[in-house]
Amino acid sequence: MSAFEGHGTYDAVIVGGGHNGLVAAAYLARAGRSVLVLERLDHTGGAAVSTRPFPGVDARLSRYSYLVSLLPRKILRDLGLDVRLQPRTVSSYTPVERGGRATGLLVGGGEQRTREAFARLTGSDREYEAWQRFYDLTGRVAQRVFPTLTEPLPTRDELRRRVDDEDAWRALFEEPVGVAIEEHFTDDLVRGVVLTDALIGTFADAHDPSLAQNRCFLYHVIGGGTGAWDVPVGGMGALTDALADAARAAGAVVATGHEVLRVQSDGREAEVTYRTRDREGTVAARHVLVNASPQALAALTGDEPPEPAEGAQLKVNMLLERLPRLRDTSVDPREAFAGTFHIAEGYEQLATAHAQAAAGELPAAPPSEIYCHSLTDPTILGDGLAERGWHTLTLFGLHTPARLFAEDNDAVREELLTATLEQLDAHLDEPLTECLATDADGRPCIEARTPLDLERDLRLPGGNIFHRALSWPYAQEGTGRWGVETRHANVLLCGAGAVRGGGVSGVPGHNAAMAVLERA
Repeated sequence: MSAFEGHGTYDAVIVGGGHNGLVAAAYLARAGRSVLVLERLDHTGGAAVSTRPFPGVDARLSRYSYLVSLLPRKILRDLGLDVRLQPRTVSSYTPVERGGRATGLLVGGGEQRTREAFARLTGSDREYEAWQRFYDLTGRVAQRVFPTLTEPLPTRDELRRRVDDEDAWRALFEEPVGVAIEEHFTDDLVRGVVLTDALIGTFADAHDPSLAQNRCFLYHVIGGGTGAWDVPVGGMGALTDALADAARAAGAVVATGHEVLRVQSDGREAEVTYRTRDREGTVAARHVLVNASPQALAALTGDEPPEPAEGAQLKVNMLLERLPRLRDTSVDPREAFAGTFHIAEGYEQLATAHAQAAAGELPAAPPSEIYCHSLTDPTILGDGLAERGWHTLTLFGLHTPARLFAEDNDAVREELLTATLEQLDAHLDEPLTECLATDADGRPCIEARTPLDLERDLRLPGGNIFHRALSWPYAQEGTGRWGVETRHANVLLCGAGAVRGGGVSGVPGHNAAMAVLERA
């Protein structure tokens, strides 16, 4: 018998100990509710964890999720989390060759420096001024939309009135974001840098009529009311460990190694059946909060599953003995890699890569972006590695849908990784492979994960990092008051697939907890 059996009926049983489940557990336990978290794996955190992936090397990488933007400071304050989020000093660097010369666009380091970088690349101040106007527009939307994420869902008309800017509403909510990008900018590279926020984990074209790219773009520019992306000091695991500690300190029971098999509910009471290594058991609950995908929820409750989801990214973790030299000698590699380092992400390159992948082919020039966590937070490196100049690199590749890997995941992964690194090497003054560290067995410190790998490792449906296509942050038919409701009155979805889910935000966990507390 598990230690929690015999407790009677829990006020809430939470299925899954990812960050959203832990947020919900901490809120409910702090409100005096009895809470049990059942986690399949032997650790909490889900995709927001820190691990040492390379044998014999003390480097704690944020292996899957790696940056924080959408986490409201309200949640940190409410739960008393001892977590530090560090802003990045540079927003992005994008290398390019023009007129036979290696150059690039560095965004960051102050307004004057950024203005000069735009002028060097484009020959005038026009693109920089357009950049300012465009991000003033998105900033106004962010300030008005972000606070609504932890409130009951507004209607579309209510959110439109709150935005109170018809030009911004048209650009972000009604027309494909490619229209606004082309209206504001003329330089292909600048257009591409802007568009990338619409494509992270989302397989779409700039002019996709579904506006999937708009929803992705919106979530990437509203975080914190500014769109800024922060680094969790200590790695992503520091955040989820703090959440688990907060839940336990408030009285929640967190049981790892417990895989939930079924959830049966009559709308008022529920029974949760789970499996451990050596037995099955059941526990009773007044509410069940499912911190898993909509597909997993349907499997647990026996309901009709939603449309299949598909991921479209390559995730690569690396450890280097030194940062590589750049062909563009005007930029220090420590600045270039401190923000988002864009590779093969010009506007036309992104369109070509999407078209090739949609036709069933790997992109000839795979687009991707790289970020160096250890430049902002060297605490993730132990054993004096930081003092020796070692660094982590995280690469996120775009436009590689799961379907491309279906025939031979291992072979296609290697082909794509090779092609992606070749695109990076084109902008380096030395091959990246010469900078890679080696582990205790003499192997290069690099690992790659395709959507199919993420589906296997984390049970992300189709490897989709958002669990399904992102939703608009307003109420639609069937979304309920908080965006976490299901057809079972006392079963709630508190994972990334909830309305206003996706990213490391804690928003679905917060909103599911609020929905429970409103009913009590």
